[in-house]
Order: sequence, then structure tokens, then C-alpha cells
Amino acid sequence: MYEFFVEPMQFEFFRNGLLAAFLVGTLCGVLGVYIVLRGMSYIGHGLSHAAFGGAVLGYIVHWNFYVGAAAAAFLAALLIHRLAENKKIKSDAAIGIVTTAMFALGVAIISSLRQFTQSFEASLFGNILGVTDLDLWVIAAVLGLTVAGTFFGYKSLLFSTFDRETAKIFGLRTDGTQFLFSLVLALAVIAAMNIVGVTMIAAALIIPAITARLLTDHFGVMLGLSTVFGAVMGIGGMFLSYAFDAASGATIVLLGAMMFVAAWTYSGWQEWRALRRMVHAHGATRHAHPHTHRGAHAHTHDAGDHHHVEPGRWVQVPPGGGRISPAQQDRPLSASAINKEERKP
Repeated sequence: MYEFFVEPMQFEFFRNGLLAAFLVGTLCGVLGVYIVLRGMSYIGHGLSHAAFGGAVLGYIVHWNFYVGAAAAAFLAALLIHRLAENKKIKSDAAIGIVTTAMFALGVAIISSLRQFTQSFEASLFGNILGVTDLDLWVIAAVLGLTVAGTFFGYKSLLFSTFDRETAKIFGLRTDGTQFLFSLVLALAVIAAMNIVGVTMIAAALIIPAITARLLTDHFGVMLGLSTVFGAVMGIGGMFLSYAFDAASGATIVLLGAMMFVAAWTYSGWQEWRALRRMVHAHGATRHAHPHTHRGAHAHTHDAGDHHHVEPGRWVQVPPGGGRISPAQQDRPLSASAINKEERKP
């Protein structure tokens, strides 16, 4: 265990990569919450493809990598925003058209000129161990801008994320907020592209947020958990990458996937346990309702309706008991209805 954590820290390239992974993981954790809740999971994937096309084009005209990628990502965000204003064109269709075309442009240039092969692979799959001081400064600047934007625009972002129509009634410019958020997302994609690669960015943005979503229904808690999960993904993935001599971007995403599976399993177990607490049997008949256990199995029933369960099905019992009609026997109840019954005073 000591060698697992200490040995790689002797190398400067690993320390730089570890810092970059931490910054990118934190950045993706913060933005990912808004991406998931706004239903924008596809746009992160798309903008990374558009930025790749711009980076390749930038090499030809001797532009800096970040300049070419930023220009393409901003142009893609603007085009997607304009196309989505047309009621006949859905946002996912606009994303697919614009970003795929720009990615195809980059592939066409590389295949026709037959050069930049090494840079092509680095952009696609990431090169976190080759991170430079400029890369670190860019990631830190984008992270700072993102944190400041989410802090000062917290209420506006929250309102427009959950109820855009009501936000418009209260005078919030939801379309402008959406466009500015897309620009910030484009910056994040560009900052992360050299770290995790075009093919892994979407997963790095989505996994921390959706993992947090499985564990809480509170927005603030979800934002905090997602940020922590993103940072843990980055740091843990780097150490696993060194230990197994595997690609850093891939190990970061795979660790995130394992965290998601663990959260999904825990969430399912919690739901099963909550349901099981309400179910008990009398002979061949099983039923569930608010009740209190005392002793081995002695229990008292709370006032109000309760639910009887024939083997394998839930049915509603009339208030005060009584016989169950055939129509009621054919009307099963969901687990959510049972949970609501459990919460009644």
C-alpha cells in the first residue's frame, strides 16, 4: 500500500498529471450536475468532437492548440443554439449535425495530409502524463471561472435548470443562460481534452453527477457529492493507471464506472429494505401498512387505510377494512404508493 501511493510521487510528470486529474475531475463534477439535470449529456460529447476538428485546423494555420479548439467549440455552441431555436429542429439533432460535421472535417484533414498522427491519438485518448504548465494554468483558470459562475449565478442556474418556463415569467433570460452555460462547457471540454481525450470527456462529465443523483434528491448535496466524486475519480484513476500500467484517461473513467455501479447497488438495496420493512405475513396472506412492532411479532395498526397483499400482489383495502371487491383485487399498487402510505402521520 505504501509503494502504491508513494512510489509514483517521486516522478515530476506523475505529480503534474495528478494535479491535472484532480482539477479536471473537480471541474467535471461541478459542471456535470447542471449537464445531467438539464438533459445536456450529449452536448459535452458533441463539443469535444467539434473542438477536435478546430484543433486540427489550427495546426494547419499554425495556431495554438487552445485557440483553434476554442474557436471551433464556441462556433459549434453558437450554431447549435441558433439551430435549436427552429421548432422543427430538436437540440439533439442540432448537436449531431454540427459537431459531427466539424469532427469529420478534422479527420478528413488528417487523412488527406497524412501527418499529425501522434497529436491525433493524444487528442482522442488523452495524454495526461505529458501535461505542461500551460495545460495546468488553463485548467485552473477554467475551474476558477466555473466555480465563480456557479456561485454568483446559483439561483438563476437553479431556477432555469428545473423550470425554464416559470423562470421566463419571473424575467430570467433562460435562453441567454443556456447559451452562456454552453460556452463555459466548451471551455471545460477544451481544458479536459488533452487530459482524458475526446472519447472519454462525456463519461468524465456525466458519471460523477449521475452517481451523486442516485444517492440524494437534494440539489446542494448532489452538487457537493458530484464534486467530491469527480476529484476522487481523477486522483484514484491516476494511481491505478500507474499501478496497472494502463492509459490514465481509461482508468479514470473505469474507476468512475465502478463508483456508479456501487451507488446504483446501494440505492437499489435501500429501496428494497424500505419496502421490506412494511411487509409482513399472516398465513398465506401478506400485507403492508403503517404499523408498530412490539415483542416477537405483536404489532398495532395505525389508523387509516392499509394494503393487503395476496401472494405476489398489492391491493387497496377500503377505509375501515371490509371485503375487497374484484375490481380492487385487480388494481395493484406500486412501491412508491406504499412508501407514501408509510410517511403518513
